[in-house]
Amino acid sequence: MPGLETLLANLLSPPLLCFALGFVAYLLRSDLRLPDALTQTLSLYLLLAIGFKGGVAITADSSGFFSVLAVTLLLGFSIPLWVFFIGRKIGSLKTPEAASLGAHYGSTSAVTFLACLAFLDRNDIAYEGYMTAILAIMEIPALMVGILLVAINQRERLNREGFLGAIHHVLTGKSIVLLMGGMAIGLVADSEGVAAVEPFFVHPFLGVLCLFLLDLGRLTAEHIREVRKNLLFLIPFGIIAPIVHGILGVVMGGLAGLSPGGACILGIICGSASYIAAPAAMRVACPHANHALPLSISLGVTFPFNLAIGIPLLYSISVWLFA
Repeated sequence: MPGLETLLANLLSPPLLCFALGFVAYLLRSDLRLPDALTQTLSLYLLLAIGFKGGVAITADSSGFFSVLAVTLLLGFSIPLWVFFIGRKIGSLKTPEAASLGAHYGSTSAVTFLACLAFLDRNDIAYEGYMTAILAIMEIPALMVGILLVAINQRERLNREGFLGAIHHVLTGKSIVLLMGGMAIGLVADSEGVAAVEPFFVHPFLGVLCLFLLDLGRLTAEHIREVRKNLLFLIPFGIIAPIVHGILGVVMGGLAGLSPGGACILGIICGSASYIAAPAAMRVACPHANHALPLSISLGVTFPFNLAIGIPLLYSISVWLFA
């Protein structure tokens, strides 16, 4: 079972070091900041690239996809429900904030997914190519559950236009469109077309991820102060939730037939938390709720925990259970 060496190698990887640099730069009050237009461009590139690479990989091997899809949908609908009840009963959160927390933790972090792929690629660990599709699919039920929880539990029920608008926002958001669209392009493109764009979508990928994480480190440091508002619940939850959800994803993925690498990816998909799609969708569904609270714990605690410890931990567990 990989242990300390795997953890140290991950901690010293260029993407994580770039994240740490951005975090420290903010604490030092440096003026280091990527232009907003550039960070938007980098995120668009990363989403399209992982969708495209996933589509190309699916053409090579799609065995076991539907069993993994069934597991993904089960987890996608279940995780936000129990996170909602934990937020209400243990965290003493109001209904809108608890529903938003459920949507954040049921949904996914594409950047954590990217960091997991970089970790596996760096260590020459094989995994199923269709996991990009699983990433995109996992996001949809979680956000729908979060929106429905707001509609069912609030006294001022979400009106039809607000509900449909929120669902439309989920399905047409850039994350889903770029992941699924990129995957479709990768599926239908011929081998010559794939080879022609490979120098753009494949070779610069890790460098672009490093730049994106540099700015995300700064953004994380900026949001972490929000955690202090409910410290005794948020800090333990932000660490325990990714471990529990991650192990559940690894076990369910392994039982569905995924390789250790694929089970690790499903684990990190389940153990990550959204800080892009979920805040946007929940603001549409419930504009008066305090969405800064789930965003701060997702970005300020769970995201760095997964980058530093969660990914190698879940891979070690997947190897121990299924290798």
